[in-house]
Amino acid sequence: MLDSAFFNQVFWGNTIKDYFLFGGILLFGLVFKNIVSKLLSKLLFKLFRNFSNQSHDEAFVALLVKPIEVFILLTTLYLSINQLKHPLEVTVFHYSKLIGKVKESIPVSIGDCIDRIFLFGIILSFFWIILRIIDFITHVLLFKASLTANKSDDQLVPFLKELLKTTVIFIGFFTLLGFVFEVNVLTLITGLGIGGIAIALAAKENLENLIGSFTIFLDKPFVVGDLVKVDGVEGTVEKVGFRSTRIRTSERTMATLPNRGMIDGVLENLSLRNSRKVSFVIGLTYETSSDSLRKIISEIQDYINNHEGTSDDGNASFKSFGDSSLNVEINYFVTVLDSVEFLKIRQEINLEIMEIVVRNKSDFAYPTQRLISDRPLGNAATEKEVGNDAMD
Repeated sequence: MLDSAFFNQVFWGNTIKDYFLFGGILLFGLVFKNIVSKLLSKLLFKLFRNFSNQSHDEAFVALLVKPIEVFILLTTLYLSINQLKHPLEVTVFHYSKLIGKVKESIPVSIGDCIDRIFLFGIILSFFWIILRIIDFITHVLLFKASLTANKSDDQLVPFLKELLKTTVIFIGFFTLLGFVFEVNVLTLITGLGIGGIAIALAAKENLENLIGSFTIFLDKPFVVGDLVKVDGVEGTVEKVGFRSTRIRTSERTMATLPNRGMIDGVLENLSLRNSRKVSFVIGLTYETSSDSLRKIISEIQDYINNHEGTSDDGNASFKSFGDSSLNVEINYFVTVLDSVEFLKIRQEINLEIMEIVVRNKSDFAYPTQRLISDRPLGNAATEKEVGNDAMD
């Protein structure tokens, strides 16, 4: 009887028993939230066992432990606080703007405010858990995609991840409006239909970029990992998102281009080329005889066509008479696409061209001018070859 009387004593509108329940539930949540969160994570993983494998167990638990901890903590706080009565009420008066008088009074208790705050947090943590599950699913899909030779799935998985997470966020937003703020969601959505035109106009650019992302996935002008060039930007595609595409340039910077520009502009997929073109002009001195020039051109063309790293459609030809040189144009295609190997082959060919020129008793020209003047001694004209610097 004494124990019952003790626990039934009332302080600030609540019995000692209520306070013990409050403290017990709160202590349980604080002490066991970490253990319970890991246990729930492993139980949830069993639902995805067929989809994944045991090696992804730790990744799944790591993703879900924190949001489940928050969910358990908020739930235990909510349950513990609900063991207490909150007698304090606040009356909110609604004034009419037309007559300046009280129209109605609405009593609001502290308990109602606490319920709404915790309901807000619990709903947020619940959708946080869903977002983390989506992260885990895409993590597994990306792992499986990395095992295949097809790069389309590497590009599709991040896009689907953003699409699902955006959908979940919208659902969570309307859930909060409906359950916490007691907004009629159907009426709100219907009202949005009235202002839909204005919203569409305001979001016109974003909608165009979103349509552009779908066009990229359907038409597949490139995939993640391709080397592309668009609007003067050249680099490797790293990600295709809702609004933009991210490209890693040769300077290792990250360029972000809107998806609309990726499909509207002139896009070159350099990864789809079957060779790399090299084109340049060399200048030979005017002392080079026509026979030497023919031999030089013939040997250069034979060398570039017979090289193992080039195609057989290269050519060398006498292009023009320059101001200080005989210009020979050289064009060839390197069939090796790797950048490092391409540079090695181009260097090897350039060095051989130098040897061919020297071997045929010629030399490379540099800008010069001839100065012809009459000397007072004799009628013979003398010639002097000077560089450009001497003429300044």
